[in-house]
Amino acid sequence: MQISGRNKLVGEITNIKLGVVMAQVTLKVGENKLVSVITKDSCDEMKLKVGDKVTALIKATEVMLIK
Repeated sequence: MQISGRNKLVGEITNIKLGVVMAQVTLKVGENKLVSVITKDSCDEMKLKVGDKVTALIKATEVMLIK
């Protein structure tokens, strides 16, 4: 699959918290943690599980930096 988005981070799923409607998926990206909230249906359809290697595609209207 090709996609125009350039803000992609590859990581490994370390935790999944399933709710009734939503799923919170935690990734380890290098030494960092990234948390994504997706629908439970999407999580089920993708058959996501701890240990899977996935790509997070980030779309944001702003990115803040702190020094």
